[in-house]
Amino acid sequence: MNYLIVGGAGFMGSNFVRFLYRHLDPDSNIVILDKLTYAGRTENLKDLIDKPRVKLVKGDLCDEGLVDKVFSEEEPNYIVNFAAESHVDRSINEPAPFIRTNILCVFTLLEALRRHSFREYIHVSSDEVYGDLRDGGSADENWPLNPSSPYSASKASGDLLVKAYHRTYGIPVKIVRPCNNYGPYQHVEKLIPKTIVRALHSKPIPIYGDGSQIRDWLYVEDFCEALKTVIDRGATGEVYNIPGFNERRNIDVVRDILRLMNKPEELIRFVDDRPGHDYRYSMRGDKIRSLGWKPRTQWIDGLKKTIEWYISNRWWWEKLVSDKYFVQDTPWS
Repeated sequence: MNYLIVGGAGFMGSNFVRFLYRHLDPDSNIVILDKLTYAGRTENLKDLIDKPRVKLVKGDLCDEGLVDKVFSEEEPNYIVNFAAESHVDRSINEPAPFIRTNILCVFTLLEALRRHSFREYIHVSSDEVYGDLRDGGSADENWPLNPSSPYSASKASGDLLVKAYHRTYGIPVKIVRPCNNYGPYQHVEKLIPKTIVRALHSKPIPIYGDGSQIRDWLYVEDFCEALKTVIDRGATGEVYNIPGFNERRNIDVVRDILRLMNKPEELIRFVDDRPGHDYRYSMRGDKIRSLGWKPRTQWIDGLKKTIEWYISNRWWWEKLVSDKYFVQDTPWS
């Protein structure tokens, strides 16, 4: 089977390419299509770029001609789309790129799928499409979509396009909605790597509000296994939540990191909350569990591995510390 991994140079995409390569059949190939923006970097694929049966194509998913060319030349059987603008703060400050990438580029890809033969399209979404579950409960796959930010609204819009193309044109699709992932190769604009790197520099760790916001966390390797499980065993046309069953307050996430790094909690700085900030995300995972998957990595073990990776790979993140979303004393997305 040939795989086309769109957005495969980003955090989750590159980790999945690495996972997929380890489990690749001898006659299969991986093609990565990535625009190589600030978050999609060749450094994320350094150990893969020269491997046999792995090919990187630099290009914009909204480029209809390029997408057709890739389909015609590479003949992918499975298309997995990670391509997305994903930082909520950036979406609040500059929403236009989110509308383009997360909606218009999805439309371009879906139109290409109508013109070419393939086996299945897997769309990577987000738990944020369900919105704020402040009053309790956990969203199953039929929960109403109720996005709060330009980012989550654009992701929900992409989901609806995918579902519509499945219903109207019979395109074989699956949608996965993962919770917050963490692990190696995640950009320093995000909470966990930002906290690790700023702690290494003894810089203040900013947290929105009082830090009581709740997120569900999943080690990225476990997500990759869940995604492959959906590809192999999931039903066409279905949506699959991928929770971590590991809900934690932001303040506790930061405190755990500082404790593991032997850094003082005095580095924590509480700042004004951001507009429209969701309090809690939570998903049910009955469907993905029914396929035989569950997370393997315990929270503290995953944090330790992540901290060790960032300490050992300064070459990877040193170029990123000038990013304004890292330098400014503003929190995460």
